[in-house]
Amino acid sequence: MTNINVVLNKFYDEYVNNTPKKLKIIDAYLFYILLTGIIQFVYCCLVGSFPFNSFLSGFISTVSCFILGVCLRLQANPQNKSQFYGISPERGFADFILAHIILHIVVMNFIG
Repeated sequence: MTNINVVLNKFYDEYVNNTPKKLKIIDAYLFYILLTGIIQFVYCCLVGSFPFNSFLSGFISTVSCFILGVCLRLQANPQNKSQFYGISPERGFADFILAHIILHIVVMNFIG
């Protein structure tokens, strides 16, 4: 059990000391979206999914927001500059916002 604690403490220390502030903010957003999806799913299991379109829209929205956030984190990470050559973090953020606008228009249309 102490090996797990050592590994988790080292992981936490490395994260706190070596992760840029921008990525920590994106990670907080991803954690918030993950909790929102879990709460929606638990609510659906406990209470029911009527009307189903609303549950489906909300859950698909949270999953899609999480995926878009992970893509933003990949593009904003300085260690991945070689894989996203020519794409600045600002452009990645603009793509993230545009994709969110399109996503939420589709979700609002699906709700009815």
